[in-house]
This record gives sequence, structure tokens and C-alpha cells, in this order.
Amino acid sequence: MQVAFVVCLFILALQVIYISFFLFAFLKKRKETQHQPHAVSVVVCAHDEESNLRQLVPMLLQQDHPQFEVIIVEDRCNDGTFDYLLEETKKDSRLKMVRVVQKPDHIQGKKFGLTLGIKAAQYDWVLLTDADCRPSGNDWIKSMSKNFTEESQIVLGFSSYEHRPGLLNSFIRFETLLTALQYIGFALWGKPYMGVGRNLAYRKSLFLDNKGFNNYLGVTGGDDDLFVNQHASSTNTQVVVGKEALVYSKPKDTWKEFYYQKLRHLAVGKYYRFSTKVMLSWFSLSWMGVWFFCLPVLFVTTYYNVLLLLLGLRWVLLASLIHTGSRKMGAPFEAWKTPFLDFIYAFYYLVAGSIALVSKKVRWKM
Repeated sequence: MQVAFVVCLFILALQVIYISFFLFAFLKKRKETQHQPHAVSVVVCAHDEESNLRQLVPMLLQQDHPQFEVIIVEDRCNDGTFDYLLEETKKDSRLKMVRVVQKPDHIQGKKFGLTLGIKAAQYDWVLLTDADCRPSGNDWIKSMSKNFTEESQIVLGFSSYEHRPGLLNSFIRFETLLTALQYIGFALWGKPYMGVGRNLAYRKSLFLDNKGFNNYLGVTGGDDDLFVNQHASSTNTQVVVGKEALVYSKPKDTWKEFYYQKLRHLAVGKYYRFSTKVMLSWFSLSWMGVWFFCLPVLFVTTYYNVLLLLLGLRWVLLASLIHTGSRKMGAPFEAWKTPFLDFIYAFYYLVAGSIALVSKKVRWKM
């Protein structure tokens, strides 16, 4: 029992250190950047997304930015996307369509579409989002471009999910927030390791010079986080957070849809750099260890008061991180839900993470 207690101390200490690390990242003051606005090419890859594009395209064209273009990649659509875009491109010269009629067999569809869209961009800075996303306002491009400096090549943004009633929506937003707190938190400390394609910018020259997605063409997903994982560094990566830079996405409606979506995301983690896998593994394993090891030990050890103190400290720090981090990123989350969602997250990661680790193939859609 003495050994179990020591293991619990290690697990809880690791969690306290990690959570404090992320909390301080969002609490520390950052220098405000004021740079001349850069020309931007917004690229969206769409497959059968006519209804979403009818909402998104007008929002993009209404952005308050001096010089930008919007490139929609019509990726083998079976709905009315082509006809809609054809008409809209006649109305506004800033809107362009790139059409994919057929793709090579060895390339995953979205990677091929994005590659064509990025190659068609006339500006060096490319800003990515998805067809089912919505900028929080008309200053999205302007806000993201604030950190387009001479030294920067990658800019990470945050994409939350729309707030809807129900437990599933709360957990989706909680899990998305935790992921963002990690990748943005590490980036703020000079250790960037991933980004999300719903709100991500990088230089076209960086993409072309490194042959785009060439190193992982056959991997399902990874067009965003693997690209960042391979090319981001403390000197070339910037972070933009806040309400103006926020993009909202539509959440899944069922637990099954959400499960397969996250299985794809977690499976890509196998291709991260070794150092990234180590630091993320310790965080995830210690999180699961709190619930599936420390909590049972709490009821049988004579040092339960020490464990209770550390558990309480962890929950206070975690609630503070959720409260502070979500507000800094422009999408406030209900921190009072943290203890309950904390357990669901541990269980979810145990199941989905284990399956993703051993899966050789994951489905793109159900």
C-alpha cells in the first residue's frame, strides 16, 4: 500500500504541474503586436457542403480586411455546390473556385483538395477553415493576420463548437477546449506541436518548400496537426486568441458520430514527433491515473488526507484553467461542470485512445 500511495503522489504531482503549466501560459502577459496588414488567401475544401457554403461564403466576403481572396475547393461534389459557386464567383472577383473532378488513388481526398487550393492562392499567407465553420465576426481575418510577421510562418487559432443544450454538447466543447489548452498552452511556452485546420494559417512558401503533405499522403486526416507538428518551432510559430479570432464549428449530434470523429484525430497522434508523444502521453496517462488508480487508493490508504488535499488542489487548478483559458480564447465555458466532465474525459480517453493506438485504419465517415 505504501508503493500505491507513492505512485498516487507522483500521478497527482504530475497533474498539478501540467495544469499549472497551462494556467500560467494563459495568465502571463503577452506583448500586443501591431503590424501592417498582410494580403490573405482563405482556403476552404468542401465536399457536398452547399448548404454550409451558402452561409459561410457571404460571411467570408464580408470580412473587414483590406486585401484578401476566398478560394473554395469544390471536391467532387454531388449536390449543387458547383452551380452555386459558379454564380457567386461572377458577383465578386475575390471569390474563386478550384474544382476537383478526380483525385489520385494514393492521396487522401482533403489533402489533395487543399493542395490544389493552396497552389491556386495568389498571396503567401494562407488561412484555412472548414465549410461547416463560422467566424465569430467580421474581424476574423484581421485578427489572425496581426501575427503575420516577417519571422512567423505558422499562426495557430482556436475553433470552438457551437453551444447547444445537452450532455454531449457540453463534453464536445470541454474536450475541444482541453485539446486547445494543451496545444496553445505549449505554443505559448515555445513548444508548438499541432494546430486545427478549422482555424490555422501558414505561408504558402512553407507549404511548397516542404512538399506539402507529401510525408503522410495516405494517412486519414493529419492535414493540419501533422503539418504543424513537422514544421512548427518556437521561432516560426505564433498564437492568436480572443473573441475576434474565434471560429465556431457545428458539433456532432450523436455520441457515435463524435466517437468516430475523435478516433480519427487520436489515430493521427501516432505520427507525431517522439518528444510530442512523450509529453502528451504523460499528461493523458496521469489524467486517467487520477480516476482509475488514485481514487480507489484513496479509500484504502491511511494517508487519505494527503491524497484528498492533492485531489482538491488539482480540481481547483483545473477549474481555474477552464475558466481562465476559455475566456482568454473568447469562448467562455461553464467551469462548474468540470468535476463531472473530468471523469467522462478520463473514461473517453481510456477507450478511444486505446483503440486509436492499435487501429491500422480509421473511417473518414460513418
